[in-house]
Amino acid sequence: MARLIVVSNRVVVPGRDGGSGAGGLAVAIRPVLRRHPGIWFGWSGRVATNAAAAVRTVQRGSQSYVLADLTEEDFQEYYNGYANRVLWPILHYRLDLAEFSRRDLSGYLRVNRHFAAELHKLLQPDDIVWVHDYHLLPLAEGLRGLGHRNKIGFFHHIPFPPPEILTALPNHERLIPATCHYDLVGFQTEIDAANFARYLRNECRMPSRDQFTFQTADRTVRIGVFPVGVETAQLGRLARRSVHSPFVRGVVESLADRVMIIGVDRLDYSKGIALRMEAFDRFLSAHPEWRGKVTYLQITPRSRSDIQEYADMERQIDETAGRINGTYGEAAWTPIRYVNRAHNRSALVGLYRSAQVALVTPLRDGMNLVAKEYVAAQDADNPGVLILSRFAGAAVECDAALLVNPYDPESVGTAIAQALAMPPDERRARHDALFQVLLANDVKLWGERFLTALTQPLAFPSRLAQVNLSHG
Repeated sequence: MARLIVVSNRVVVPGRDGGSGAGGLAVAIRPVLRRHPGIWFGWSGRVATNAAAAVRTVQRGSQSYVLADLTEEDFQEYYNGYANRVLWPILHYRLDLAEFSRRDLSGYLRVNRHFAAELHKLLQPDDIVWVHDYHLLPLAEGLRGLGHRNKIGFFHHIPFPPPEILTALPNHERLIPATCHYDLVGFQTEIDAANFARYLRNECRMPSRDQFTFQTADRTVRIGVFPVGVETAQLGRLARRSVHSPFVRGVVESLADRVMIIGVDRLDYSKGIALRMEAFDRFLSAHPEWRGKVTYLQITPRSRSDIQEYADMERQIDETAGRINGTYGEAAWTPIRYVNRAHNRSALVGLYRSAQVALVTPLRDGMNLVAKEYVAAQDADNPGVLILSRFAGAAVECDAALLVNPYDPESVGTAIAQALAMPPDERRARHDALFQVLLANDVKLWGERFLTALTQPLAFPSRLAQVNLSHG
């Protein structure tokens, strides 16, 4: 394949020893770059103290990392403003939390033009460009305007709401149609893809050849579904080692033979952490026989603490955990351990393997890889039980989990009781079904499937691409 250019909001440069503690998008991208070394371009994470934001290149073997700084104005308008305060809530179906500013939209478009101008200096005519996530929706438009006719694909990692919600976004008619400058637009689930297709059909009146193929004046735009996977075998090996680490052993010993339920989420309103704690409250209330015998460990690193909604949410979760611990706790037992420290991947998978139940109950999530990582980390002979929100993208593939409505704490509490009482044979059967799904859609396959769809001849039917490339 021609040289691959990966573009994302943040770039994660591995240490000189090749290690990186990053998760999320970086974990998904890493196997692709190992197979197709090229350039990873994006924001360095640095905010320049002066008006001149630098661009520099870091080399790691055959892989180049091109890092662009942002000015303070760019950071506030593009990232902290439009991306985090407008696009993030609306794309997660939370119109009530969006704070639109025309100035922030201008900054968002300006940074995308700036990134396009910097990429313009690097691009060769046969390069393949793969752009990631909602920060960079109009990037291809900027590249096309500079004369580039390369194959450019876009993958949307988070939910994509229906037109009835998306049209509440001010200036949506300026922003969303800009994605049609990509050759391939990928989503986590068929629902997200269908929502985008319906927007193009209803709002843009764009002619279509079939459900997922649209025609603009300049190109054919295809839509595909490519659910992100995890490094299944590698996570299993890591979990088997990590469960014996001093850290994980210390946590398990501190439980004093109690059952552990685990939740791991970044602090965000889309994760439904307060409602999850309410569900644990309902469980303890309805099942007093479990009091003193189960501990719920919730690991939630803080994020975006400078945004008021996040500070309010943090206080609400603190208060909820404190109230539940005050109601049910004893001198020798704290029902909820609420931890705001980040833990590395090795520690987390060891904790996953040690937990009899995982609570993964986001109110809305593009995929949620914690659910898949928990399954990959389990001991197949004595696996834990995954309780999963039906509004997480992972629920489409992981239907052997206990699927719940995260807005209904009563039913989630009932699912906790069901998971804790589940017979070993049923636990093993559910885990085996989930594990087979993970093996069939490993993260290594995810990247190859997207790039194959992007570079294939246009005559390839998009609907067939959606089915075959998503599910092997």
